[in-house]
Amino acid sequence: MAVQTGLGEPRGPWFVSPDLDPDGRGRPDGAAGARNRAPWSWNRRLLAGLAVVALSTGSGALAGGWVASRDGGPGPAAASAAPVPAELVTAAENTVPGVVSVLVGGAGGQSANGSGFAVDAEQHIITNDHILAKGRGGPVTVELPDGRRFTAEVVGREPGSDLAVLKVPPSAGLTPLPLAKPGSTRVGEPVLAVGSPLGLPGTVTAGIVSALDRQVRLGDNRHRAVQTDASINPGNSGGPLVNARGEVVGVNTAIATIDGNGSIGIGFAIPIDQVQQTADTIIGKGG
Repeated sequence: MAVQTGLGEPRGPWFVSPDLDPDGRGRPDGAAGARNRAPWSWNRRLLAGLAVVALSTGSGALAGGWVASRDGGPGPAAASAAPVPAELVTAAENTVPGVVSVLVGGAGGQSANGSGFAVDAEQHIITNDHILAKGRGGPVTVELPDGRRFTAEVVGREPGSDLAVLKVPPSAGLTPLPLAKPGSTRVGEPVLAVGSPLGLPGTVTAGIVSALDRQVRLGDNRHRAVQTDASINPGNSGGPLVNARGEVVGVNTAIATIDGNGSIGIGFAIPIDQVQQTADTIIGKGG
């Protein structure tokens, strides 16, 4: 059976499709003939879908390489080495300086780790609330891209939206990341996920926006999420999902996995309009 999970250590809130019961089993179809059909398990459906995708991808690559060879072009190996778009390289260079690792708790108690990013010159940092929740009120430490560490102030938390705002001293000098305009994100546009998966700071992975306004349950709450196939894993939680212009389009929050085996290309981010509204409220109240 597929394991629905979030990010961070532990993996954060579970993701459960709204089409599934809380225990992960499929709901009845509801159509007249559905009762007579043998239902597939979620695992079989997902594996079948992955098999189709893998088969289609492999066939397309082979076909593309064969056609290129017939036309005198490069073979399969050369065809697969597509150049990285220059705008994504620039976006990564501009984003990494504003992304941090978030460490909560310590020895002898509950601890958690994730990611976060600076949003203004006052050194406010946005991250996921479930990272702080797992830390059980322990001290919060922020590690910068250059390795420096600062004790962070928790400005405020909003468990319902799984967002929290931290603050570090001005001497941290973090580069604030620009936020995308609400409603400007498009399905199919390239995006980068930046954070500290598995404790590896400054990790950048690329993908596209797979869907918008995806209705999902994260823990006990329903959310409207940005779905992406950019590879995100435990520790990416709270990090930014940015577009090719380096603008934050969402906060990486959850992934779906098969038997807990890591990213399978189905990840979810809290959309930037909700992030900005919640962060503005928290900062307005907490300073």
